[in-house]
Amino acid sequence: MRLGRGLLFALIGLVLFGAHEASADYQRDVFAKLHQFPNMAAATDAQCLECHKEILSNKVRQKAPSGLKASSVLAWYETLDTYKGEQDTFHRRHMTTPYAKQVMNMSCTTCHQGQDPREEAIVPASTGPGGKPFNLRKQVNVEQTCLMCHGKYPYENMAMDVDWPETRATLEVDGVKNGCLTCHAELYRTNRHKVNFLNAAKIEELAQDSSDVCYGCHGGRSWYRLSFPYPRHPWPDMPEETPDWAKDRPTQSLPRFLTGVDTAQDKK
Repeated sequence: MRLGRGLLFALIGLVLFGAHEASADYQRDVFAKLHQFPNMAAATDAQCLECHKEILSNKVRQKAPSGLKASSVLAWYETLDTYKGEQDTFHRRHMTTPYAKQVMNMSCTTCHQGQDPREEAIVPASTGPGGKPFNLRKQVNVEQTCLMCHGKYPYENMAMDVDWPETRATLEVDGVKNGCLTCHAELYRTNRHKVNFLNAAKIEELAQDSSDVCYGCHGGRSWYRLSFPYPRHPWPDMPEETPDWAKDRPTQSLPRFLTGVDTAQDKK
C-alpha cells in the first residue's frame, strides 16, 4: 500500500517532532512559500526570527553531558586576539556579537537560500530537475557561503614552502608580528572584502593592528580542506599575466554578494 505524500510527511513529522508539532499548522509552516527557493531571497531577518528566534537567543551549554565545563576549555576562536567574552553559538558569533557587528553584515539569507521538503532527498541524489546538479534544499551550500571565508589557505599558489600557520609566524609589517599585510598591503589582492555581508572598511582598519583579524577567518580552521576559488577583482598594478592556477577564476563575486546589492534580492 502506497501512502500519499502529504500523509507520509505527517507520519515523519509525528516520529521526529511529536504529535503536537506534527499538526496541520506545522505542516503548513513547513511548506510555506517563504521557505522555498527563490522566495526566501525576499525574506527579512525579522520574518525568519519570528519563528526561529531561538537561533539567536540560545547560549552554549555551561557543561557538556560528559561533565566538562565550558569555562575549563578554549574554543579555537577564543585563542584569537579579536575574540572577547565567553564561548558563544555559531549564529551569534556571525550576527550579534560586538565583533560580528563590527566586521560583518550578515543576514539569515546570506547563507540560507530556501528549502523544499519534497526535494530534500531526491533520487538520484546527484541530479535535479532538467539533469542539473542538485543540492539539498534545506542545507546551506557551504561551497558558496562558508568557504568564502573559511576555505583552506592555498599556500602552494603563493609560492610558499609551508602552510600559513607556520609562515605567518615569520612575517612582520610596521611592527605588527604575523602581518598578513606584509604582502597584501600593496602587492596582492588589495581590492578585497567588497561583498555586502562584510564591512570592508572596518576589516582593513582593524587588520592594521592585528593579523588575527585576517587569520580568524582565513587561518587555521579551514573547512573541508578545500580552497575557495576567490574571484580576482582587479586591483591597481595588477599583473597583466594571469597565473595558471587562477585562469579559471571569476572576476567578480556572485551577483547577490556584490557591494551595493541588498542581500534580500534575487538569489539565483
